[in-house]
Amino acid sequence: MKEKIGIYICHCGGNIADYVDVKKVRKIVEKEEGVALAKDMMFTCADSAQKQITNDIKDQQLDAIVVASCSPKLHLYTFRNVAERAGLNQYNYVQANIREQCSWSHTDKPKEATEKAIRIVRAAINRARHSEALAQITITATNAVLVIGAGMAGMRAALGLADMGTEVVLIEKDHFVGGRTAQMGTLFLTDERGEDVVEKLYNEIKKRKKIKLFTGAELESISGCIGNFKTTVKVSPRYVAVNADKNRLNEAITESSGEVPDKFNFGLTQRKAVYKPYEKAQPNIPAVDMELLKENPEFINKYKDCINTNQQTETLNFEVGAVILSTGFDPYEPKEGEYGYKKVANVVTLQQLKRLIEVSNDKLKYNNKEIKNVVFIYCVGTRQVEGENKYCARFCCTAAVHTSLLLRKNFFGIRNFHLYRDMRTYGRQELLFDEASRLGDLFFKFDTDNPPVVEEKNGNALVKFKDLLTDNEEMEIEPDLVVLVTGMVPREDSDTIGGILKTPIGSDKFFNEVHPKLKPVETVIAGTYICGACQGPKNISESMASALSAAAKANATLGSEKIVLEPNIIKIDPKLCEWCGKCLEICPYDCIMEVDYTAGNGKNKKIAGVNEATCKGCGMCTPICPYNAIDIIGFTDNEIESMIDGLLKEV
Repeated sequence: MKEKIGIYICHCGGNIADYVDVKKVRKIVEKEEGVALAKDMMFTCADSAQKQITNDIKDQQLDAIVVASCSPKLHLYTFRNVAERAGLNQYNYVQANIREQCSWSHTDKPKEATEKAIRIVRAAINRARHSEALAQITITATNAVLVIGAGMAGMRAALGLADMGTEVVLIEKDHFVGGRTAQMGTLFLTDERGEDVVEKLYNEIKKRKKIKLFTGAELESISGCIGNFKTTVKVSPRYVAVNADKNRLNEAITESSGEVPDKFNFGLTQRKAVYKPYEKAQPNIPAVDMELLKENPEFINKYKDCINTNQQTETLNFEVGAVILSTGFDPYEPKEGEYGYKKVANVVTLQQLKRLIEVSNDKLKYNNKEIKNVVFIYCVGTRQVEGENKYCARFCCTAAVHTSLLLRKNFFGIRNFHLYRDMRTYGRQELLFDEASRLGDLFFKFDTDNPPVVEEKNGNALVKFKDLLTDNEEMEIEPDLVVLVTGMVPREDSDTIGGILKTPIGSDKFFNEVHPKLKPVETVIAGTYICGACQGPKNISESMASALSAAAKANATLGSEKIVLEPNIIKIDPKLCEWCGKCLEICPYDCIMEVDYTAGNGKNKKIAGVNEATCKGCGMCTPICPYNAIDIIGFTDNEIESMIDGLLKEV
């Protein structure tokens, strides 16, 4: 039990002191049992304040400290380091959050905010009295990373890791790399072609010996912990013979039978059984759809020198120290009837228009009709008032404006009409909006309560809307093509891969980081990082930046080959435990196992054992134990109960 505790209460400028009577808090808590000194400071995180706390610990021989300030998310490690510099174990420091939990949340009730602060500081003091000097857990690490998804972010992360000396296993579910970027044609703001950017990155990957790329590959299972993950990857066959002649493969592509809607072109064209999604697709080897070929044995026999029907699905095992998730996004698919989609003739999505531009020559045609007038309807499937996708997808406005410029550049006589809620071409992308305006594109703003209506008139589309910029004047346009500007949504298989990795998903259904500013690429699962559009809508440059961030974080964690983990894990009292398996059943991290234990009297029995590296100290197993044999180090029953006592004590 600690008997000399130092209390430091922060004014945080006026952030705390404007609403919480800091001096009153100090005067009351300094009388608590075990408190040796109590001080209030303008900024406890300031260098001068840190030096004062360090000197107090040394001079007063304090055995624990409490800092009442802001969220521990901001300064937990700041004050842990202060304790360490003064020779005090860092786990004998407790932080009380009286800014976010008191002053900021109760600005209208300063008296009650002060009383709440007193209770919170008392709880922290009681916890500090029961705190123990703990040692961190150190494990060895494998300097290798599994990168899931070989789109732009995944390939860039792999290159960054390899250049920093880390081994990389890069897996891609599709038989071709590049993700959605290869479908986008000409990109803003550089006017590079997506397929060319993909090819450049792929060629760089081929140069790195530290990168092993597997296409047609999916993560099947994972076990272990940060530094030592054991992964199983399933690789589907391509059905192309090793060292097959390229000319023969090209013949097979031309002559192959069977056709299905081409997903790469969003159903605008058909693809054959032997295919490449586009001419420059990488790896530069076609894939074979055996389902389409199985009823054509003659074709298979003719090309048996380059098509290998005996290839089987392989299962590969890899040991890695970390995982980077970069599975990308799917474009939003409008519901049938949404703005006339699939109900009214010539209504397409922005993604379909991009591919239509790519497969068209001199004239832009859809359903055998030449396109001259194009209406873009913005925010389809995003910023929904009623629906799941309440977020802004951020890139859609710029993508639509840029596409309208491409239409003008590639096809003669195109007239563009933009129906938008808000125009968000941020940063340098504003230049595209300015250019489109100067070239004659017309922009109309609609209200959420009165969105545009798309109807069919004489076999053609008719768009009705009210323009806020002209005082809700009612207008009608009969376009040749209606383009629904759709945003990004999470991949369909996000739940599957998230379930395997136990990576949390946010309210927007994208993968969730720990903190958008403090830990932007880390997840709550240590050793699992996220980057690119799988964590939220991003354009290519933003995805590349997050990929490099994830690569740097993973490399920094694994580079020393030693990883230090928090000691706040569960501990089993072997005297109380009578192995029932209930803790194993409920553990979300599979960190509990059945082990043998020999008691002091020589009797053997089965008890629960803990994998220290895997346990997160989540506490789910604690209340379910019928023998009360489980405690959490740093959050023991004594500590938690004493904190409750401090909260309940009258002010």
